Amino acid sequence: MKPAPAPSGPLSLLTVLKDDGTVDPKTDPGLDKKELLALHRNMLRNRALDERGMNLQRQGRIGFYLPSTGEEAAQAGTVWALADGDWVFPSYRDPGMALWRGATMLQMLANCFGNSGDLCKGRQMPVHYAFPQYVSVSSPIGTQIVQAAGMAMGAKLQGKKDIALTCFGDGGTSSNDFHTGLNFAGVWKAGVIFLCKNNGWAISVPLEKQTASTSIAAKAEAYGMPGVRVDGNDVLAVYRASTEAAERARAGKGPTLIEAVTFRVGPHSSSDDPTRYRDKALVEAWQKKDPIARFQRFLAKAGYLTESGHAKLWEEVQAEAAEAAKQAEALPLPTISSMFEDVFAEMPPELARQKQALLSEVKARGDIENTSQAFPL
Repeated sequence: MKPAPAPSGPLSLLTVLKDDGTVDPKTDPGLDKKELLALHRNMLRNRALDERGMNLQRQGRIGFYLPSTGEEAAQAGTVWALADGDWVFPSYRDPGMALWRGATMLQMLANCFGNSGDLCKGRQMPVHYAFPQYVSVSSPIGTQIVQAAGMAMGAKLQGKKDIALTCFGDGGTSSNDFHTGLNFAGVWKAGVIFLCKNNGWAISVPLEKQTASTSIAAKAEAYGMPGVRVDGNDVLAVYRASTEAAERARAGKGPTLIEAVTFRVGPHSSSDDPTRYRDKALVEAWQKKDPIARFQRFLAKAGYLTESGHAKLWEEVQAEAAEAAKQAEALPLPTISSMFEDVFAEMPPELARQKQALLSEVKARGDIENTSQAFPL
């Protein structure tokens, strides 16, 4: 018996931005100045929000935060490729996508405080945002993958051009939902962009202990879809790959798996200490590949943004995050009544009776209708 052929090497890495601040004309997506500056601002807002969130947690003002420092380009470049009617099924490390889709920093930080400004009214974990067509983040790894496949198939059956974007980390590719979602979408040619932000670590598990494949993108072949491996710290390369994937999905040609090779500079979450499992030299090497600094060099080289202009923009987004935190912290907690809302379009009689009974008890106690004061521990 002849030996099996040796596996091919990893797919080539799609890049646009060069180290000297110029672009490769063969891969440049050709965005104009206004679009480029909007991408830059989105990445800066993402980072400012993350810095504010981590500071709030370290100060004990919120209980938990999950930063995406170093992954801003992978978020901005992908969500930019979507149309208004498309849906996002995010991971918990995609705040830049929510900002791009119209969420405010105030709404996002209110979620972290779990108060009345939170659209989920305190029912979700912090950083588990939910907005129109930005489906609620789930903690279980990979659940959003099958949800995206189902939404895209539903749109296809209805004759709509709407597509789905779903995001997950390299650890998510080991979940059952990864196989189920990609297999289903591949068979039925559902319009999905599967974005794996390969940041090298699933909390403390390195990529080499996650898969034996030559790359994450190489897995696409088994599911009958294209696999694209892209420099995840190059926002223009991510945008180009995502645009092509969106056009393919909208044309009814099915899904695409994009592997954005990037790095999580900070901890997995505010509960994590990455120094226990990552070498300092590795982190420092990736910090030199900062996606925001890299894009800033390009904008400066192109004459679109001066050093002082960048500094002013950074001050603006930091001030926005600071003001959002101030306003969010001042908001009251959700009311007791809110626990009965947002479940049924018309409240069933039995639930209405339970609500009334509870509010009567609150009134009898002489307490205001607030969760923190109505039932003190």
